[in-house]
Amino acid sequence: MKINIKQAAATYLATKIPVGKNVFLALDDGSNKFSKLGGSCSIGNKFQLVVADQADAEYNIEVDNNLGLTLTTAQPETTFLGNGLALDYNNAMLKLTDDSGILDGAVTVAPATVPTQDQKALKAEMTELGGKIC
Repeated sequence: MKINIKQAAATYLATKIPVGKNVFLALDDGSNKFSKLGGSCSIGNKFQLVVADQADAEYNIEVDNNLGLTLTTAQPETTFLGNGLALDYNNAMLKLTDDSGILDGAVTVAPATVPTQDQKALKAEMTELGGKIC
């Protein structure tokens, strides 16, 4: 898998991703440990770049890129990623596209965090956030 990170996105990411960090191209739809969002209308159309100190065993699919980032994704994400992946930065937003068109016009960049809330509170938060994005 390969992604072309355009110059505007590269300039933006240089301020967000420290050298040597691992970056995961992850869904942000409630389907994985990095996502706080949830809801049926967000499945497969919300992505995030998660910045971590260490690699993650689930995110083991390398994504070749022109910036030399240690960028990986997980198997579930590949369902939604087609040929011709590109990341651009327009109007203060990161935009992820492939040959089919726009996949997400508002990709976020976030540090990897370990959940500190108990599962019940986290589920309630995801449900509330999911209702706000649909």
